[in-house]
Amino acid sequence: MDTRWDTAAYEAFSDLRLRPALDLLARVFSVPEGPVVDLGCGAGAAAGALRARFADAHMVGVDSSAEMLAKAGDAGHYDTLDRADIADWRATQAPALIFSNAALHWLPEHEALIPRLFAMLAPGGMLAVQMPAQLSRPSHRLMIAAAARVRPDRFADWSPFAGPLHLPEYAAILSGAATIDLWETEYFQHLAPSPDGAHPVRQFVSSTGGRLILSALDARETATFVAEWEAGLRAAYPLAADGSCWFPFRRLFFVASRAKPA
Repeated sequence: MDTRWDTAAYEAFSDLRLRPALDLLARVFSVPEGPVVDLGCGAGAAAGALRARFADAHMVGVDSSAEMLAKAGDAGHYDTLDRADIADWRATQAPALIFSNAALHWLPEHEALIPRLFAMLAPGGMLAVQMPAQLSRPSHRLMIAAAARVRPDRFADWSPFAGPLHLPEYAAILSGAATIDLWETEYFQHLAPSPDGAHPVRQFVSSTGGRLILSALDARETATFVAEWEAGLRAAYPLAADGSCWFPFRRLFFVASRAKPA
């Protein structure tokens, strides 16, 4: 399975993907001195906002995708770019902020992952996380069901993401934090018509979870998968006369701070 990212396809919806990052950043208050880490930075969607907020901090972008990191470096906001898998990444200096926008849901075992990231923080530092919570919604249920019908050997009982957990579970995991803020938001996104006539929701999801399915199918399988997924999407997300649609998309957030020494 090809896990490379198509940065152009992902950035086609950059405004919609940036808004949750800005909402997350708005709940990050004062942090101590130290590096600001954009964990799972992708193409650097949040880099400009982070740099504006933390102008004097050493800013680190971390991502496993060479394609995404190459794009992330173009704007010059990061002082360091680190190609690493989040599961293996270790901070070289205690961060003032670990900021992760739409990345950690790809990883399993959050019961171990979240405490490990939190423990890296400098005293008074903050862990700020946003993740999509869309797996139970039609956009993703229909995608997975269509893939399983085409390739049951590969996609029966399959999920594109390991996470996220439910918010009360993160509250329990971070029960030792000095402060913790948890919330969910459902964005009612307006998706413009696709130039090629595809359903706009398919175009949106194909650049993330859908790419894992598409990379595993041959041309015949792809055609069948797309046709079935499209049929379901048109019923679940009716198109307006101009080919656009409204797309409810749920995301969860948490921000936790590490205690300062007494």
